[in-house]
Amino acid sequence: MDAASLTPSGLQRDSDAFEVRRPATDRVTGLVFCSPHSGSIYPEDMHSDLDETRLRSVEDAAMDRLIASGMSAGATLLLARYGRAYVDLNRAETDLDPALIADCPFDQPTPKTIAGYGVLHRVSGDGEPLYQRRLTLAEAEARLDKVHRPYHRQLTRLMHDARKEAGRAVLIDWHSMPRRATGPNGPDIVLGDRHGSSCDSVWTRSLRALFEAQGWRVGLNRPYAGGYATQLWGQPEDGFHAVQIEVNRRLYWDEGSHTPAAGWKRCETALRRVIAQFCAMAEADTGVRR
Repeated sequence: MDAASLTPSGLQRDSDAFEVRRPATDRVTGLVFCSPHSGSIYPEDMHSDLDETRLRSVEDAAMDRLIASGMSAGATLLLARYGRAYVDLNRAETDLDPALIADCPFDQPTPKTIAGYGVLHRVSGDGEPLYQRRLTLAEAEARLDKVHRPYHRQLTRLMHDARKEAGRAVLIDWHSMPRRATGPNGPDIVLGDRHGSSCDSVWTRSLRALFEAQGWRVGLNRPYAGGYATQLWGQPEDGFHAVQIEVNRRLYWDEGSHTPAAGWKRCETALRRVIAQFCAMAEADTGVRR
């Protein structure tokens, strides 16, 4: 499956780093939907010896397709184009790995970076080394300039525009989790609001109720409480709210063949319902009418 097939049709490319899909309606929701890990472009300057299947093992497979209905429901979509193994957009640009980057200026890496999953991953999703050599700081900076910084500048613009228009902005950061993350009896959906600090509780409660209405089991903050974007934009006292949503891939994706599974259609339909209802709730909350 090529990159184009994982991208909703009709998107206008605003940068090589990302694509923005703006609402096709006059509805005002103040919602920004992001999919930072569904990109599937791995350029030649990555210089990894692993095959495409292993490179793509950390992607949030096809999440951009699953949330595409947000545009018609009134949300703005920000979709990554480059693969997560190339640059991880849900990490701070300072999360550089001294074990990977020869002249790394930081010597106190975060736990995720130590594990090999900093802003530039050192290992694949199954723990295999991505490179046979260490990268230079110049190589790392080039990737940040090409992908990470443009994406986050755009996200900043979208969040401020949403707050200006609706009185507050709500970031929904969409991800998928491997079935092994929660085990066979674990949740289908995990909502991360950084233990209640990243948003008004009404957003988390509403999302939980909507997902449970689809017959899905919903967890809260375990094992995912929200990553860099949720932490960065979860400032409700300033009018910025953020929730991370993890969708279990067992609902829709065959991780072995990297293709849609038998549950794809049901998952897509259920997410469309959740998105439509959540956007309608957000629109009513703004009280804004054009």
